[in-house]
Amino acid sequence: MKHLIKNITLNGKITDVLITKNRFAKIAPTISDPDAKIIDGTNQAIIPSFVNMHTHAAMTLLRGYADDLALHDWLQNHIWPLEAKMDEEAIYHGTRLACLEMIKSGTTCFNDMYWFFHGTARAVEEMGLRATLSSVFIDFNDEQQAKKQQAETERLFQEASTYSDRIQFALGPHAIYTVSESSLLWIATFSKQHNIPIHIHLSETQKEVDDCIKQHNMRPVEWLEKIGFLSDRILAAHTIHLSNNEIDLLAKHHVQVIFNPASHMKLASGSFPYARLKEAGVPILLGTDGCASNNNLDLLEEMKLAALQVKHTHQDPTVLSASEVLEMVTTSATKALHIPAGKIEEGALADCLLIDLNNHRLCPGYHLESDLVYSADSSCIHTVFCNGKILMKNRIIPNESEILAAVRTIKFH
Repeated sequence: MKHLIKNITLNGKITDVLITKNRFAKIAPTISDPDAKIIDGTNQAIIPSFVNMHTHAAMTLLRGYADDLALHDWLQNHIWPLEAKMDEEAIYHGTRLACLEMIKSGTTCFNDMYWFFHGTARAVEEMGLRATLSSVFIDFNDEQQAKKQQAETERLFQEASTYSDRIQFALGPHAIYTVSESSLLWIATFSKQHNIPIHIHLSETQKEVDDCIKQHNMRPVEWLEKIGFLSDRILAAHTIHLSNNEIDLLAKHHVQVIFNPASHMKLASGSFPYARLKEAGVPILLGTDGCASNNNLDLLEEMKLAALQVKHTHQDPTVLSASEVLEMVTTSATKALHIPAGKIEEGALADCLLIDLNNHRLCPGYHLESDLVYSADSSCIHTVFCNGKILMKNRIIPNESEILAAVRTIKFH
């Protein structure tokens, strides 16, 4: 299949864009191809689609279930007990709902950690997105559970190869307080052997830090370096409560961190140390977290919250500009996941959005980047491409009503 987008705005100029199979084949002022399906891009702009770097996709099933609680109470007394009642079919339906929501708001790739790997993978395949998927690894320092989790990880790693190349496998140790030292070391070794990412929660709360100091006489990042866990394959979510030494250690080992502003504010976890991390050269990415702690997967909203929260925290309106935020969810994110996308250029994977420039939120239209971050909402997104295929056109996703109806039939309590 070929798609020829005519008269589309790219970087402020009108051009044509030809998509052949799953790549941008040609970008030029005028393109003719009799075999291509023509799309009129008049009064629209083409931009890279977004990458959500920290999700628990099927937690759409828990949206609004246990709000306004402290994190450890929320997790241990509400979320985990309900998750224990879920099965693979429920995860499949919850992930389809997540994919629907992400497509509607411009996300075509996400970095996920959740139970029932195959339920998630089935939904991603069906919905046409990209995803880096890890199954949660938790052993609570139980040796038998650790062996069981390790065997499951090895099995899932092999089985993940049966899916399309839109799905990548990652390791998903939940956190230092739920995974034993021996399992963390096993995960680090497995990651190095197979060159695959490690997706982990790190230094999200002050309690996590205090407990680590009490147990190991050092802070979480310091302890992880001591045991030899840190590497450039780690994608660390939250990273709020960091000392200057820990930030230097993250930079030293090229650990990539993931900012989740809505979740941080909702759970009152603390203020993300953006300026110190940036100054140290730590790569910073953006994610929504799951719908139980956000409560949506909308990166347009998350970008605005990120910029505003950082400016407010640092009392500096020049910190974290609109262009920097957009880089977090496009070029920086695709680089982190080793995906040749995130740019509208010849040869790149055709993952993109067509933005409706006639939408009232983008008027009068001085600076598109600023408008996208500070003004736009999902209604501004007209069409979504992933891997050269149209997932949404004119805001219509063909099976939307069926996805919503299926989720509403799921009951856990």
